[in-house]
Amino acid sequence: MMAFCMAVLAQPAKVYQFDIKEEIAAPVWRTTQMAIDEAHELDVDVIFIQMNTYGGAVDAADSIRTKILRSKIPVIVHIENNAASAGALISLACDSIYMKPGSTIGAATVVDQSGEQVPDKYQSYMRKKMRATAEENNRDPDIAEAMVDPDKEVEGVSEKGKVVTLTVTEAIEHGFCDGEFDTMDEAMTHAGYEDYTVVKQTLSSTDRIIGWLINPAVSGILILVIFGGIYFELQSPGLGFPIVAAVAAAILYFAPLYLQGLADNWEILIFIVGIILIAVELFVIPGFGVAGIVGIAMAITGLSLSMVGNIGFDFRPVDMSKLVQSFMIATIASTVSVAGSILLAAKLFQTSLFSNLVLNTVQEKSEGYVGTSTKEFELIGSTGIAYTDLMPSGKVEIENKLYDATSEIGFIEAGNSVKVVDYAAAQLKVRSI
Repeated sequence: MMAFCMAVLAQPAKVYQFDIKEEIAAPVWRTTQMAIDEAHELDVDVIFIQMNTYGGAVDAADSIRTKILRSKIPVIVHIENNAASAGALISLACDSIYMKPGSTIGAATVVDQSGEQVPDKYQSYMRKKMRATAEENNRDPDIAEAMVDPDKEVEGVSEKGKVVTLTVTEAIEHGFCDGEFDTMDEAMTHAGYEDYTVVKQTLSSTDRIIGWLINPAVSGILILVIFGGIYFELQSPGLGFPIVAAVAAAILYFAPLYLQGLADNWEILIFIVGIILIAVELFVIPGFGVAGIVGIAMAITGLSLSMVGNIGFDFRPVDMSKLVQSFMIATIASTVSVAGSILLAAKLFQTSLFSNLVLNTVQEKSEGYVGTSTKEFELIGSTGIAYTDLMPSGKVEIENKLYDATSEIGFIEAGNSVKVVDYAAAQLKVRSI
């Protein structure tokens, strides 16, 4: 019995190792979540993270931080060069921090895409997250807070007006690093794991594709294709390549977000209903009114909400800055798509490649071409009745004769009196009187 116990104790420790070596965003949160879940399924002894990042999205970093803090398995991070901003927050959540010579940790001030500091309410959120995380792992919360707040003074560490970034030596001195080591093996030995086996995270091709597709930049491009495809399809009869491209882009947009647990069924349904309302407005209801506006709003809302991690109708877990960002991505991408499609359509058919698709020849009267009868022009100013509903096209009756007509403004019911105001494209233009 004693020999069996000694054999069990002699077994090498199991270490699960994965990397965080890119911008902190949704793809990194996804792979981290997968890694920690797999480590618990394998019942390993320790999780080891190799880190080198300049930071990224606060919401993704906070999700990773929370996942690490809730891990029942000890988590060690080895900073190979940088653990800046969001990377610093994630590092502070780990049970042990090791740093490679020449590496740094800190500078966690929240900035926008242009590098400018965002309003203080976001800084306040990050300050308290850094402080709470440091407190959780018995590190100096004032130094952690000073990594965000340039007005935070810590004697012997920071001056007012400068955010804190620690070198390896400084990090060790102030308890933010447990040792300076070049390799994982050296760090593991210092942590007490001299004999261990490593299980490395292996991402499948599908995982890599999903991670790429949920990147906000890629999501924006897919939204461009969705609305651009719909616009071009509306310009041509029948079903063609534009609608196929739009449907494919919609599938590529929603599918990974759905698999990731971000997009709910009701959010996808909102998008579909929005597209249906837009189609109804364009093809059934004359003009462009409530149905079209509501349709656009619903389509953008469905796209936006699918990017954030709300639970049903509960938005408390969602970082409001992330929600605003998702709406901006969807709104800007859809607007640029439609505007760009209009400009592209105007330019496309002027090129030599596509000019043959448009009739550009002119039939000159001097060459013997004869125009249509001019009697319809003589009807301008005449009155009659709508023989059919005009929505906007239909037929009108004038002096007991039927003519093709189009309502100039709004819907006209059959039987209403109308006045001819113009004649163009082989149709009378009429107005209700």
